[in-house]
Amino acid sequence: MTSNPYPLGLRLHGRRVVVVGGGAVATRRVPALLDAGADVLLVAPELTPALRARADAGRLHWVPRRFAPEDLDGAWLVQVAIDDPIAAASVSALAAERRIFCVRADDRSAATAWTPAVTRHGPVTVAVLGGGDPRRAMTVRDAIRDLLAARLSSVAATPTPDRSATSTPDGPGAVLTPDRPGAAALNPDGVGAGAATGGGRIGRVALVGSGPGDPELITVRGWRLLTEADVVVADRLVPGLLLDELRPDVELVDASKIPYGPSRAQEEINEILVDRALAGAFVVRLKGGDPYVFGRGGEELLACAAAGVPVTVVPGVTSSIAAPAAAGIPVTHRGVAHEFTVVSGHLAPDAPASLVRWDALAGLRGTLVILMGLKNLAAISRTLIAHGRPPQTPAAVVQEATTGAQRVLRSTLDAVAADVLAADLRPPAVVVVGDVVHALDG
Repeated sequence: MTSNPYPLGLRLHGRRVVVVGGGAVATRRVPALLDAGADVLLVAPELTPALRARADAGRLHWVPRRFAPEDLDGAWLVQVAIDDPIAAASVSALAAERRIFCVRADDRSAATAWTPAVTRHGPVTVAVLGGGDPRRAMTVRDAIRDLLAARLSSVAATPTPDRSATSTPDGPGAVLTPDRPGAAALNPDGVGAGAATGGGRIGRVALVGSGPGDPELITVRGWRLLTEADVVVADRLVPGLLLDELRPDVELVDASKIPYGPSRAQEEINEILVDRALAGAFVVRLKGGDPYVFGRGGEELLACAAAGVPVTVVPGVTSSIAAPAAAGIPVTHRGVAHEFTVVSGHLAPDAPASLVRWDALAGLRGTLVILMGLKNLAAISRTLIAHGRPPQTPAAVVQEATTGAQRVLRSTLDAVAADVLAADLRPPAVVVVGDVVHALDG
C-alpha cells in the first residue's frame, strides 16, 4: 500500500540546496530555488548558457565536475536533474543515508520528495500533488489559478490574471532533452495550440516577448501560448519562473546568448524552429523583452516564412522603457524630454559595422536609452561628449530591471563608465542618458 505524501512548505532562504545536473531540467528548476532564497550549489561538468549566466552573476555556486559525496555537506535538500538512472540512484542513496530529502526528475517513485504544481498569488501559495500523476496535478493547479484570478479580478475590476508564478511537478513523462536539433519531443496528447502533430501537417511558431524580467510582465496571450507549447526555445533573459511552469513533456531548448560569451548561431536557432514545426510541433520562441527590439525576431520570422511555417508574433514589454520606469525614470517628461531614442551599444562607436550615428545622437536634447552597452560604455560616453553632449549630463544604469536583483546606479555621462566598474554592474543592464534621470527626484 502506497501512503500519501505529507505536504510541507520549505523555507529555504539561506539554506544549502544541491542541484545535480546542468541541463534543461536544472534550467527549469533552479529559478524557483533562487526565488526562494536558497543557497544553490550546482554540480555538473557543463551548464546550459542560462545557468552559466546565473553562476557568472554570483546567483549560485557552480562546481564544474561530476557529483561527489562531500557535495551533500550542509545540504537541506537535493534535486537530481540528470538522465542517468544509475548516477541518480547513487545520489539519492547518499542523500537518504544523510536523511536529506531528494527530488528526482528521472524516477518520481524513487524520490523522497516531490515537486508539486504551484501557483502563487501574492502571499498565497497553492501547491498541488496529483497522486503521482503530474498532468492531474497541473490540471487542478490551473483550475485553482483561474479561480483565484477570477476572484481577484472581480475584486480589483481588472481582467488580467496573475499567471507569473506557477510551476510544474516532477513525475513520469518528464523529458530530459539535449539542446540539439534532432531531439524533438511532441505533446503526447497530439495537440499544441491548434497545431497538427500528425498526418503530415506542419505545426507553427510563435515569437513571444517575455518582458524585461519580472514574470508577471509577460502578456496574457504570451503566457497562454507558452502553456500550450510542445517546444520552447528560450533566451537567457527570459524569466526563469516561466520555464518552471512548463509541462513536464515540453522540450526546452536553451538558446541563450550570453554577451561576449558562448552563443548558439542564429542559423541553428532558425533551423530548430523550422525543423520542430515541420515535424508538427507548436514551437514558442521565448525572447526577453520584445521579439523585434534587438531580438532578431525578424530573421526568425523570415526563416520560418521561407520554409512555409506559419508564425504568430506576440509583442513584449521592452526593457528600453520598462527598465528606466522600474528605476523611477520616465523616458519622457513634460518640460524635460519630448523624445527618446533607443540604440544598441554592442558595437563600439568606431566599429566599422556599427550603424549608429553617435555624432548625431550627441546633438539631440531628448533621452538616450542604450541596450547592450556596458562593455563599450566608456567609448560611447567619450564619443557623445566629443560631439557636444555635456559631460555633466545625468546618466543612470539599471541592472536586471524588474527582478529581485535589480540595481540602479545614478551618475553623469563623464563618470558613469568608471562608476559601473567600481560598482561591478553586469549585463543585462540598460543605460539612460538625459535629464529625465532626475525628473522625478524630490
